[in-house]
Amino acid sequence: MPRQLNPFTKLKAPFSFVRLFKPALDTLSLVTPLVSRSNRPMTFTFEHHLKALVYLHLHEYESGRELLQVMEQDDFARSHIAPPEGVSRSTFFEAMNTRALEQLSEMYHLLQAKAKNLLPVLHPHLGNLVAIDGTLIDSVASMQWADYRDGSKKAKVHLGFDLNRAIPEKLFLSAGKADERPFVSKILEPGQTGVMDRYYQCHKNFDEWQTEEKHFVCRIRKGTRKTVVEEHPTPEGSHIFLDVRALLGTANQNQTEKPVRVVGYKVDNNEYYVATDRFDLSAEDVALVYKLRWDIEKFFGWWKQHLNVYHLIARSPKGLMAQILGGLITYLLLAIYCHEEHNEKVSINRVRELRIKIRNELAEMSAGPDEPGSETIVIKLNGLPSHASP
Repeated sequence: MPRQLNPFTKLKAPFSFVRLFKPALDTLSLVTPLVSRSNRPMTFTFEHHLKALVYLHLHEYESGRELLQVMEQDDFARSHIAPPEGVSRSTFFEAMNTRALEQLSEMYHLLQAKAKNLLPVLHPHLGNLVAIDGTLIDSVASMQWADYRDGSKKAKVHLGFDLNRAIPEKLFLSAGKADERPFVSKILEPGQTGVMDRYYQCHKNFDEWQTEEKHFVCRIRKGTRKTVVEEHPTPEGSHIFLDVRALLGTANQNQTEKPVRVVGYKVDNNEYYVATDRFDLSAEDVALVYKLRWDIEKFFGWWKQHLNVYHLIARSPKGLMAQILGGLITYLLLAIYCHEEHNEKVSINRVRELRIKIRNELAEMSAGPDEPGSETIVIKLNGLPSHASP
């Protein structure tokens, strides 16, 4: 009759999970050490913390309590994700809300640099493109810092998204009612081109960004006043109907001091007007750059749906930022994994495939060699709920 393994028997880690986590493991030595704030040695180390967050997002667990149950009852998670002594609920949530934010931020930027060096540049002729946008995260009433409106609490993530490599860049967290426009200068570096929707239209900012040598491609409102300085011909039969150098706004009120280029084009009978300081691009390329902005919207949708942004496991600003960084670190690990293993972008099909491979490898390792006279060792994977399957 099959016997159960001792609950504390050490399991070999499945190759696929080791493969996924390897870039983070290789980078750990570069992260500022996390030290105990008491005389007792730290048992829930940064490595345990990081693995727990990656495991949380990879398997779409819906709460910190569910993750803690998995780390207690699932043989693999108990052996390779949790510390040898286990982790209590108080220790886990104290760690989420009060520590390791610096280390998670460093890991995020280190993995980002690794991904940038590895992933192909999709549109090299368009330059360094960074889509900039904000997205709201539903919060709870006890999160007093997350002001949005009466009776509603929301936090807001302000993100730069590398359009050439399809990975997140700089991010900031604020209350939901915070204005998004001041974060552009914090996200955008000189030489980069920020790609933004019409909410970010601000003529004063257009002047400031040009002074700072920060480029922009920003949709503007159709009725924006344009004082044309110079007209450029538009290609015959093209969807481009306007290409001018102009001052935007009303003189002595809100007019730009420096002229900008305005490109107008049609898509499905809808007119779009885009302001930019990129005079080096063709009008068609300017329209293409703004079209690529949609990629950040798709990323937000994928991130919220498949990395469980809405299942909050921390409610303080530090804790929520730690959870967000954990999700983005998981995304960067998946981006590296999908490129190296499949030469593809991240997709939910590849994520589901990875989950299945990890489960199958665990089952194979737990079964062991089926030799005559040997006992079969059975391990029940208690911690993999049905929603982890595709």
